[in-house]
Amino acid sequence: MRRDVQEACRRLGMSEADTVRLATVVGEVGRGLLGARALTGRLVLEEAERPRLIAEFGWSGAVRPAPDALQAAGRLLHTSRWDATPFPRLVLGQPLPVTPRPLAERAADVREELRGLAGVSMGEELRSQNRDLLAALQQARAHQEELQRLNQELEETNQGVMALYAELSSELEATNSGVVALYAELEEKTRELSLLNEAKTRFWANVSHELRSPVNGVIGLTRLLLDPGADPLTAEQAQQVHMIAGASSTMLALVEELLDVAKAESGRLEPELVPVDLRMVLHQLHGTLSGTARPGVPLVVPDVLPDSPAGPLVTDEVMLTRVLRNVLSNSLKFTEHGRVELTVDFTERAGHPWCVLTVTDTGVGIPVEEQARVFEEFYQVRGPHQRARSGTGLGLPYARRLTELLGGRMMLDSAPGAGTTVTVEIPSGTAPRPGDPAGGGPRLERVVLVDDDPVFRTTVRPALAQLAREVTEVGVSAQAIAVIRRERPDAVLLDLTMPPPDGYQLLARMAEDRELDRVPVVVLTANDPSGVDSSRLVHALAVLGKTHLTTARLADVLSPVLPRPRDPGTARP
Repeated sequence: MRRDVQEACRRLGMSEADTVRLATVVGEVGRGLLGARALTGRLVLEEAERPRLIAEFGWSGAVRPAPDALQAAGRLLHTSRWDATPFPRLVLGQPLPVTPRPLAERAADVREELRGLAGVSMGEELRSQNRDLLAALQQARAHQEELQRLNQELEETNQGVMALYAELSSELEATNSGVVALYAELEEKTRELSLLNEAKTRFWANVSHELRSPVNGVIGLTRLLLDPGADPLTAEQAQQVHMIAGASSTMLALVEELLDVAKAESGRLEPELVPVDLRMVLHQLHGTLSGTARPGVPLVVPDVLPDSPAGPLVTDEVMLTRVLRNVLSNSLKFTEHGRVELTVDFTERAGHPWCVLTVTDTGVGIPVEEQARVFEEFYQVRGPHQRARSGTGLGLPYARRLTELLGGRMMLDSAPGAGTTVTVEIPSGTAPRPGDPAGGGPRLERVVLVDDDPVFRTTVRPALAQLAREVTEVGVSAQAIAVIRRERPDAVLLDLTMPPPDGYQLLARMAEDRELDRVPVVVLTANDPSGVDSSRLVHALAVLGKTHLTTARLADVLSPVLPRPRDPGTARP
């Protein structure tokens, strides 16, 4: 393992110092683990912001790495992690130099190199270590001879120079020790800051999730109250319910912004490209934001859009709406006189279509020295203009982050007293092939919904009624298996987070049951679907978030099990 680590490091261009550190620690740890049951070792090239070479040991039994070896690994290596569960595992790693070559090609070169090496014997390993030791001794001897020569030259100088040299050497040694100590302290502070940032991201995600679940329930209940088929409301009641729905939607948008910032920082927020009716998006934004403008400050959006050279705009509609809403609301907030105007233009770059949206205001403007900082999270430009204007300082940073996720860029040009211009440029991608529409199509016979939240069951009930002739609801997860076995449904909708047994456990029981292992299961979660343990959900048909769950989305996921239209008289397959 030590020999392979050395060869891999050199092949990948790692510095000699990092190579020696990783190979030495691997050798020491491996020697301490020899004799452990089922001991394995492997080398992995890990894809990250900066690729890393990972040496991983795994074994079983009560053997543990020596504490001094773990301490040395923590001091010498960039990555050192010891896990006791679910099985003993030790991960050691160093970062690799960044090159334009893809990581897969570099891995293939290293794999081919290691395959060509002969087997390792104790004699060969000892000879390799002896060669390293001889090389170190030769280098030390050369240094010693050089020191002797310098000493001879120094002896030929006067005593004053010798005293000065000794004094300078002493000061230099003390300075080096201080620099080393400072470097170690900086590394420790960097790790602490990284841990704090991760904790902040987890906090945002957890708080946003806990807030989003009840807000979703409020929005769903208001929709049921306002549904044309519901019991009629008085005019005052309808107005109050509309106010509740509007406030709930605003609160949900703020909560989702926090959640999206957390997901974007962790790299788990991905755009969903669909054809977007840009004119309708701008119309809705105009209707929503016009009421927030100051008296006499109009919000101007185009009624007629220029022709796009590549057809309709294809992007993530939700992300684009949030970008424009944040930019427009920011302009309206700080514009007391004049106007706020949004213009749209389409262009081509290197044969690809782009959409350019420009927001111009006549507001207070931003000083040049502050323009870079307005894209920092929670930062707000201080001054008299902040009076009576509340905000979190997340609007522009969040909008820029979403723009970058869409593959575009955001630029800002401003001057105090002359207003601000924000330009958003995004590419128009290729739309995925749309699925079959949900309305008016074939329906399933039976569906079982397993969820302990009565509010969610109430809000999703109308959507399920359009997909299935009979819907059975289970609010106690312990009864789910018995109900599913009795009903023999065409599909099961299963909540992930419930009192035991939770969704993971119920799905595992169904997979082990010969009578139920072929029943399609759609997993529902109020958490971010990309953050669930997918290794435990391999038997699920799909994993959907509860937010914005619609009949069309459910129909698209359940399309493989929906009955197909057939000619009269044709036997059902």
